[in-house]
Amino acid sequence: MIRDITIGQYYATDSVIHKLDPRVKVVCTFAYIISLFCFKQLSGYIIAALFFWYIIKLSKVPFKFVVRGIKPILFMLVFTAMLNLFWTSSGNVLVKFGVITITEEGIERTIFMALRLVFLIIGSSIMTLATTPNQLTDAIEKLLKPLNRVKVPVHEVAMMMSIALRFIPILVEETDKIMKAQLARGADFESGNIFRRIKSMAPIIIPLFVSAARRASDLALAMDARCYNGGSGRTKMKPLAYKSRDIAAYIVMAFYIVVIIIAGKYLPF
Repeated sequence: MIRDITIGQYYATDSVIHKLDPRVKVVCTFAYIISLFCFKQLSGYIIAALFFWYIIKLSKVPFKFVVRGIKPILFMLVFTAMLNLFWTSSGNVLVKFGVITITEEGIERTIFMALRLVFLIIGSSIMTLATTPNQLTDAIEKLLKPLNRVKVPVHEVAMMMSIALRFIPILVEETDKIMKAQLARGADFESGNIFRRIKSMAPIIIPLFVSAARRASDLALAMDARCYNGGSGRTKMKPLAYKSRDIAAYIVMAFYIVVIIIAGKYLPF
């Protein structure tokens, strides 16, 4: 399951999505995520799914690799679904057992919330799978550049986000190594109740935190040794510049938003 985390990983391939300006991918990803909360009808989810399927095809990232990132959040999906299923009291009652009440509206909310979370996670994953951490740093810094006028350290914020994304696959690999080492020593992470399982995670969490602190210290020393002093006066080897395909991507995204709005207003389902 540790290796199933896809956020922060980069899948190298030659596709239209990979060639897009990183600013386009960041803006379109946020627009897609926001659009998921702008409709409540089934038609909106169908359109969002078809649009996302089309983007996956263009990215040339294997579908199995993309959806693999859902496995680590299965517990959160089930927990959120249960909350919506049991805490929604409005609508026609289907099952009533003591304090537990299941209604038609509760089932509908449960399904739609689960779909929304799945689309959100997969949408974020495809952005990082098709964009290198350096490209994401440049895109975030460029998009947030107007905040420099109010003394916001945009370059430092972008750098921290880039480092965090870069460390995700490293820490995932480190966690996998620690788990295998503890299993070889006879550790048991599967048996027992939930409290026993949480307690058994201590031999993993403690070495992981020590390793993360050591890597952060090494990175800070390396940046200091290279006289890193922030974004002041720094130039780019590959400056970002919009091309015709980037404008076309914005147009496609705007068309998708318009279709979602129209579907939400005029489609009966």
